[in-house]
Amino acid sequence: MTWIKICGITNLEDAMRAVSLGVDALGFIFAPSPRRIDPLMARDIVRHLSPCTRKVGVFVNEELKKVRQIAKDCGLDALQFHGQEPREYCRQVSLPVIKAVGVRDAESLKEMERFPFASILLDAWSTDRAGGTGRAFCWEMALEARKKRNFILSGGLNPMNVYQAIQKLRPFGVDVCSGVEKVLRKKDQFKMTEFIKEVRKADGSTR
Repeated sequence: MTWIKICGITNLEDAMRAVSLGVDALGFIFAPSPRRIDPLMARDIVRHLSPCTRKVGVFVNEELKKVRQIAKDCGLDALQFHGQEPREYCRQVSLPVIKAVGVRDAESLKEMERFPFASILLDAWSTDRAGGTGRAFCWEMALEARKKRNFILSGGLNPMNVYQAIQKLRPFGVDVCSGVEKVLRKKDQFKMTEFIKEVRKADGSTR
């Protein structure tokens, strides 16, 4: 089944609702973002969650010492690096790594080759934001990436297009943020429910 991550969690209510719907992972953003969360608040949310739910910390070009401290304090299970973190940087953490690649053109996909030890997340490229733009990129590029290795798909996903995305690309996982929001920093239970329903429907049709 397709792995599902809901990112940009900022409150316990959204976290618990997402978990009750059967998501595999929750993302907490510790980088400059409208959805940034304080580590103390993230720690409080995480302590209410089952060990079965993966807690992913999202960072952008952060000092490694700070990344390690937040990961330890918050009880994170994985680290998602969404900036220009080099290969050597990503190798210096003990937790599993998700490396985001901003897709602009075929040349940008070469970045995947530098991180064979990490899970790859494909997201829309932006000049001013590292992620969470709510914009999709050209899925034909993802088809090219799929020939080399699997990936987590992100960028502009929502309940209306995730079925098509999975049918077309068959990614390892999907990562959604603004596509299931009611307003900024607040998830919409109906949208989350519909998103997961569409993912599972796509899983059934691609077996």
